[in-house]
Amino acid sequence: MEYFAKRIIPCLDVKNGRVVKGVNFVGLQDAGNPVEVAKRYNEEGADEITFLDITATNEKRDTIVDIVKEVAKEVFIPLTVGGGIRKLEDIYALLNVGCDKVSINSSAVNDPDFINQSSKRFGSQCIVVAIDVKRTGNSWNVYVNGGRIDTGIDALQWADEVIGRGAGEILLTSMDADGTKNGYDNEIIDLISHKVNVPVIASGGAGTMKHIKDTFLSGADAALAASIFHYKEIDIMDLKRYLKDSGIVVRI
Repeated sequence: MEYFAKRIIPCLDVKNGRVVKGVNFVGLQDAGNPVEVAKRYNEEGADEITFLDITATNEKRDTIVDIVKEVAKEVFIPLTVGGGIRKLEDIYALLNVGCDKVSINSSAVNDPDFINQSSKRFGSQCIVVAIDVKRTGNSWNVYVNGGRIDTGIDALQWADEVIGRGAGEILLTSMDADGTKNGYDNEIIDLISHKVNVPVIASGGAGTMKHIKDTFLSGADAALAASIFHYKEIDIMDLKRYLKDSGIVVRI
């Protein structure tokens, strides 16, 4: 059996050109300049960086390509960008300024064929479908527009569909856990990671090193986190050493 290294991915939520962080998708606080923050993560040993323009879809505008361009100049690890990507030209513009992958969410739900078109044009390895979920009884529903709209779509069915349409990766965010620092929703991570044959990135709820270890043991291929890294509560290399000591394969 092949062992692939698990990835640690700091996430930069960007609003009005600044990195912000909230709890359960609301109550945003400033956490710095995106270029400086990304540069620091590159130096601290992150495996990738994800950059989400969190209000682009709701404000019906395009992703801030100029900031992405500045970040890409300073960062030498894979960079994923999401927020407001609605057409193939948007993806082309981002890849053109140095981003490696794009993350699509609301546009994929609104027009599922967009996943087919984009993966066909740019390759599955470039296309990450972000799925924001909230528990409803014994199942999870998919939300769009930065967590504002409940689509009523079942998360497991949607995960299955996006892979069938060519998504190369799933970024799975639990809105219930987001920003709480109480741990990831490993139940849905376990269900989806064992259902699909592409990497699943766990997002929402990281507060301790153990939370990250637990989500890897539940089947996540990568762990995405924001505030614990932004506010230097956890050092990335310390985290990787802890994971390695716990028997989890990471790049050090």
